[in-house]
Amino acid sequence: MNISIGIADDQQLFLKSLSVLIDTFDDFEVIVEALNGEDLLQKLAAMKTKPDVLLIDVSMPVMDGIKTAEHVSKKYPFIKMVALSSKDDDMTIISMIAASCCSYLLKDIHPNELERALLEIHEVGYYNADECNRNCRRLLKQSIVSPALVITDKEKQFLQLACTDLTYKAIANKMFLAERTIDGYRESLFQKLNVQSRVGMVMEGVRRNLISL
Repeated sequence: MNISIGIADDQQLFLKSLSVLIDTFDDFEVIVEALNGEDLLQKLAAMKTKPDVLLIDVSMPVMDGIKTAEHVSKKYPFIKMVALSSKDDDMTIISMIAASCCSYLLKDIHPNELERALLEIHEVGYYNADECNRNCRRLLKQSIVSPALVITDKEKQFLQLACTDLTYKAIANKMFLAERTIDGYRESLFQKLNVQSRVGMVMEGVRRNLISL
C-alpha cells in the first residue's frame, strides 16, 4: 500500500518537480498539491482519503506554513506534518515545530535522504537524521515535567526575549544587564530544561507553558 503525500508550496516549478520526484520513490504517491495553505485546506476538505504525510513550505502567500500547520493540526491531527524550507534559522524552526510539525527539512535535501526521511516519518513519526530533528523529537515526545522546576522572573524574561531574533548581547542591553549575567541565565536554563541549544531552550519553554511565541 502506497504512503500518500501532500505538498503545499507556492513555487510551482519546485512543487511539480518535488511531486514528480516523490512519485519515483517506492511505496510513495503524491495525492494532493497546493500553492498555499488556504488552497491546501480547501483541497483536504474535499478529499475522502487524506494524505499520510504533508510537506508544508514555511513561506507562502495567502496562508503561510505556520498558520497552515496550526489549522491542519486542529482539523486533521492524524496527518503527520513536515516543515519544508530554505531557511534554517532558530525562530523559523521553533515556530514550525510549535505549530505541530514533527520534522523540519531543508529544500536542498538530497533525494535519497528525502526518501529515507519520509519513510521514517511515516513509520515512527519523526526524522532522526540530524541534531535539530533529534532535539525536536525529544522535546515533542517528552511528557514528564519535573515539579521541582523553578524559573526566576529574570530567567523567564530572558527566555521570552530568546524567542525573538535579538542576539544575546542585544538581550543583555534590553534587560540592562551585563552579558555575563545573560550567559548565566542561558546556562542555568540549559541545565534546568535539559537542553543544549537556543532552539531547544525556547521549544522546551513553550512546551512547559513558561512562555508563548
